[in-house]
Amino acid sequence: MTHLVETMAYVGATPWHGLGNALLAGQSIDLWARQAGMDWEIHEAPVQFMIDNTDRVDTAASFSGYKVLYRSDTHAPLSVVSQRFQVVQPRDILEFYRDLTELSGFELETAGVLKGGRKMWALAKTGQSAALKGNDVTKGYVLLATACDGTLATTAQFTSIRVVCNNTLAIALAGNPGAVKVPHSTAFDPQAVKQQLGISVSAWDTFMYRMRQLSERPVTSKEAISYFVRVFTCPYETAKRHVTQRSLLQAMTLFDAENRGAQLASAKGTAYGLLNAVTTYVDHERRAKSTDHRLDSAWFGQGARLKQRALDHALLLVS
Repeated sequence: MTHLVETMAYVGATPWHGLGNALLAGQSIDLWARQAGMDWEIHEAPVQFMIDNTDRVDTAASFSGYKVLYRSDTHAPLSVVSQRFQVVQPRDILEFYRDLTELSGFELETAGVLKGGRKMWALAKTGQSAALKGNDVTKGYVLLATACDGTLATTAQFTSIRVVCNNTLAIALAGNPGAVKVPHSTAFDPQAVKQQLGISVSAWDTFMYRMRQLSERPVTSKEAISYFVRVFTCPYETAKRHVTQRSLLQAMTLFDAENRGAQLASAKGTAYGLLNAVTTYVDHERRAKSTDHRLDSAWFGQGARLKQRALDHALLLVS
């Protein structure tokens, strides 16, 4: 089975696909760069093409306004982008965390390269954690990711991970988006991003306050069915009330499951349990070409949007 993951390093438990280089906690950024396969640079060159002349002497011509991005180590092409495209180097992703790990108590947990180098990420624990009833622990993280193929702006994002089931959820609430996105048309300024993101306890405290509200909101069977229908109804086909029946039924089964935290006091029969049924489905059960395709979607793509939709609808139950 083809994997999206090119290389990665991690601290702690073996990651979802069983690949990567294990590191001890507290390692240097330099070692992370080597072990995560991020110790190379993105180079650029003009886009050129060959002209087949009538005299059978081929000549090269340039395509102005565009450039080719390629890896410095393998010379493998990554993408064709406009001349305005501002490159973020693999090392820049890790350097973002240098002062956070050395001065603020953050701990890098995973970092790596997806899709042959076209997408890169690093994830670090903030040191923040909270427990809901039943000792249901959630920990805070900051994720920084970028892509050089136009599929993702450089994004710094607060993320929570529920320990019992390893579910991830972006910390994005009304009035606090929890993420900073830097388009590749502008230069990436890591200090400005950290200042704008507001690496502090305020976003975390607000998020956990709302999670606690959800954990204390009991739901009836009728409310649960209505919730899943709303979450899994395609927003672009509301007139037809198109519902992905398989996905809906899987999520409902996960809500009543005997494992992955569904029976903890915080989740059993509550709005928090509804939300976590969806995050469990997206992170672990949703159909995908491979488990790392699923991760790419859960963090950056359709899966991430579905989880945000699930959070929005869950919060309506406590509004």
